[in-house]
Amino acid sequence: MAFYRKNIGGLHQAVRIAAGVAVVVAAFVYLAGVTAWLVALGGAGFALTGFVGYCPMCAMAGIGRGGVS
Repeated sequence: MAFYRKNIGGLHQAVRIAAGVAVVVAAFVYLAGVTAWLVALGGAGFALTGFVGYCPMCAMAGIGRGGVS
Protein backbone atom coordinates (compact mmCIF):
# COMPACT_ATOMS: atom_id res chain seq x y z
CA MET A 1 0.00 0.00 0.00
CA ALA A 2 1.20 3.46 -0.82
CA PHE A 3 1.89 6.09 1.79
CA TYR A 4 -1.07 8.09 0.53
CA ARG A 5 -4.70 7.49 -0.33
CA LYS A 6 -6.32 9.06 -3.35
CA ASN A 7 -8.28 12.05 -2.18
CA ILE A 8 -9.51 13.50 -5.47
CA GLY A 9 -12.01 11.99 -7.87
CA GLY A 10 -11.63 11.04 -11.51
CA LEU A 11 -13.06 14.24 -13.00
CA HIS A 12 -10.95 16.36 -10.66
CA GLN A 13 -7.88 14.36 -11.73
CA ALA A 14 -8.61 14.94 -15.42
CA VAL A 15 -9.09 18.67 -14.90
CA ARG A 16 -5.83 18.92 -12.94
CA ILE A 17 -3.90 17.09 -15.66
CA ALA A 18 -5.38 19.23 -18.45
CA ALA A 19 -4.85 22.51 -16.57
CA GLY A 20 -1.31 21.56 -15.61
CA VAL A 21 -0.35 20.69 -19.17
CA ALA A 22 -1.98 23.90 -20.43
CA VAL A 23 0.07 25.96 -17.95
CA VAL A 24 3.30 24.24 -19.04
CA VAL A 25 2.59 24.90 -22.72
CA ALA A 26 1.51 28.50 -22.08
CA ALA A 27 4.62 29.16 -19.99
CA PHE A 28 6.97 28.20 -22.79
CA VAL A 29 4.90 29.97 -25.47
CA TYR A 30 4.30 33.29 -23.70
CA LEU A 31 7.14 33.63 -21.20
CA ALA A 32 10.90 33.65 -21.48
CA GLY A 33 13.91 32.70 -19.41
CA VAL A 34 13.78 31.61 -15.80
CA THR A 35 10.18 32.77 -15.38
CA ALA A 36 9.00 30.30 -18.02
CA TRP A 37 10.78 27.44 -16.28
CA LEU A 38 9.38 28.35 -12.85
CA VAL A 39 5.80 28.64 -14.12
CA ALA A 40 6.20 25.41 -16.11
CA LEU A 41 7.47 23.65 -12.99
CA GLY A 42 4.37 24.76 -11.09
CA GLY A 43 2.13 23.51 -13.89
CA ALA A 44 3.96 20.19 -14.00
CA GLY A 45 3.49 19.78 -10.26
CA PHE A 46 -0.21 20.51 -10.60
CA ALA A 47 -0.53 17.95 -13.41
CA LEU A 48 1.42 15.41 -11.35
CA THR A 49 -1.02 15.68 -8.44
CA GLY A 50 -3.82 14.92 -10.89
CA PHE A 51 -1.94 11.98 -12.38
CA VAL A 52 -1.25 10.47 -8.95
CA GLY A 53 -4.70 11.31 -7.58
CA TYR A 54 -3.45 12.85 -4.37
CA CYS A 55 -3.48 16.54 -3.49
CA PRO A 56 -1.43 17.32 -0.37
CA MET A 57 -3.04 20.72 0.13
CA CYS A 58 -6.53 19.20 -0.14
CA ALA A 59 -5.53 16.59 2.42
CA MET A 60 -4.31 19.24 4.87
CA ALA A 61 -7.56 21.17 4.45
CA GLY A 62 -9.66 18.02 4.86
CA ILE A 63 -11.15 18.33 1.39
CA GLY A 64 -11.84 15.29 -0.75
CA ARG A 65 -12.68 11.67 -0.17
CA GLY A 66 -13.15 10.96 3.50
CA GLY A 67 -12.97 14.67 4.28
CA VAL A 68 -15.20 17.68 4.16
CA SER A 69 -15.88 17.40 0.41
